[in-house]
Amino acid sequence: MTENNGSLPAPAPEMPEWEKRFRAPRVSLPDWAEDAPDRALFVSNATGTYELYAWDRASGAQRQATDRQNGTTDGVLSPDGESIWWFSDSDGDEFGVWMRQPFGGRPDGVADEPAAPGLAPSYPAGLALGRDGTAVVGRSTDEDGSSLHVVRPGEAPVEIYRHRESAGVGDLSYDGSLLAIEHTEHGDAMHSAVRVLRLDGSVVAELDDTEGGTRELGLEVLGFAPVAGDSRLLIRHQRRGRWEPIVWDPLTGEQTELAIELPGDVNAEWYADGSGLLVAHSFEARGELWRYDFAEQALTKVETPAGTVSGATARPDGTVEYLWSSAARPPVVRSTAGGVVLDPPGMKAPASVPVEDAWVEGPGGRVHALVQRPAGEGPFPTVFEIHGGPTWHDSDAFAAGPAAWVDHGYAVVRVNYRGSTGYGRAWTDALKHRIGLIELEDIAAVREWAVTSGLADPAKLVLAGGSWGGYLTLLGLGVQPEAWAVGLAAVPVADYVTAYHDEMEALKAMDRTLLGGTPEEVPERFEASSPLTYVDAVRAPVYISAGVNDPRCPIRQVENYVDRLAARGATHEVYRYDAGHGSLVVEERIKQVQLELDFAAKHLG
Repeated sequence: MTENNGSLPAPAPEMPEWEKRFRAPRVSLPDWAEDAPDRALFVSNATGTYELYAWDRASGAQRQATDRQNGTTDGVLSPDGESIWWFSDSDGDEFGVWMRQPFGGRPDGVADEPAAPGLAPSYPAGLALGRDGTAVVGRSTDEDGSSLHVVRPGEAPVEIYRHRESAGVGDLSYDGSLLAIEHTEHGDAMHSAVRVLRLDGSVVAELDDTEGGTRELGLEVLGFAPVAGDSRLLIRHQRRGRWEPIVWDPLTGEQTELAIELPGDVNAEWYADGSGLLVAHSFEARGELWRYDFAEQALTKVETPAGTVSGATARPDGTVEYLWSSAARPPVVRSTAGGVVLDPPGMKAPASVPVEDAWVEGPGGRVHALVQRPAGEGPFPTVFEIHGGPTWHDSDAFAAGPAAWVDHGYAVVRVNYRGSTGYGRAWTDALKHRIGLIELEDIAAVREWAVTSGLADPAKLVLAGGSWGGYLTLLGLGVQPEAWAVGLAAVPVADYVTAYHDEMEALKAMDRTLLGGTPEEVPERFEASSPLTYVDAVRAPVYISAGVNDPRCPIRQVENYVDRLAARGATHEVYRYDAGHGSLVVEERIKQVQLELDFAAKHLG
């Protein structure tokens, strides 16, 4: 052992592997301008905050397009690649306006300009940019509901649609004469209808698989054909019990079913010449790619490694670029032409451990869980990391948060409970009226399996999650108080009635669908599904983190829950930070994970 006599500074401690996974630069799948495919836009955390970057692929030049304290991720390239539209909110509150800048940037000291002057701030509800400079901007406000506005260069915005229920911009046709929108005028926020309009607001055609809200069948706009003179619209439907694409011509009414007989959910986008579709297939927490050829009416596999494809795009030359990862391997943007498309410089994220699949019989059918084990023999202290959404699912994809727990000796279990996507329409739509309680039944079944199989130490079980996962954490601590040793809830719903009244309008609509009405109309359902109802039963130490500008899980309802914990002296800690529904700042994310690790270690011993 050597001593430091003061003449030399002590060596800096080695950065832990878990922290490197957060700090390592990442990039999103680059989006490219339809008529200028060498101009691209992507998101990266290279500076320590997630921001938009412009990339001239011909020259290789890259530049940071946005630079804001709390980050920027919402951006769109114009079809000619000449301009970048990006959404400007205040400190993560998701309420703001679209701004615009030239692709090449502005001179120092020259600020970006409002892209749609005359439109007041709002929550975004879609954006479509036309080839002639016309834009269609979707807006949502608590006061007025949803509205759509046509913005032409040099002219005042013109409102062409308004409704109290949720609606949003889908896509503009190649020639800019047709606009596809999604709407929920029938009142079911989980199952949209599709309408095609002229830009004067007149209706061209309508598809409503809900039949006026009487059937739980949704539609989703995927995009118009990217070819001049082609009015075909690619949409997704649920008519066969899962999401899959169909081609609809709103001018003729013709619907073309596709011979895509794959299990699980199917998404798609057009190849640039309109001759085929790039098909993204998701099944049992893994993803893969296919090409569907219209002439042959056949599928051809696009080879990708086993894992998850988080995004993919077909380039004009027919090659496919895709963002891939697995639980063990960090994300990378690859091309079927070979090699890595976009490799950020600097530190590389360390690998983690692969996931194992567990299928557990639950009260509503088999529940799929993904398990990561640390080194050594179990039973392990175990974190049940519950995903948000609820219409989402955990997959075999790289995630720095779960990997951090594994590094610290915890097993991690992620549960795709009823309400999750990726397992068919019936599984997703099972989440009605008894929300929260349904998911917890599935989580309880997987918990029992984890303990009886020898994976998990029953005395050291942590229930954790963010957003809807944070909601399920607080609800689970009150409904299942004997089951959990520690709870970690990030940006949660804690007091459902107050959350409903304070949240953004689109989420109010979702809650009315999930619970069957407002708190005034179905008070017993809101009470049964609210963590605040069960707060006095909570026994486990609780850690809560919340963004003070969060429009989705607003801070007031979190404070109501915390006040009830404090009133009875329950063990808890609260961390409030100046952002919205999560943070785009890497340092902040690391701080929050460290606080959770420390809290769990302190209370598990």
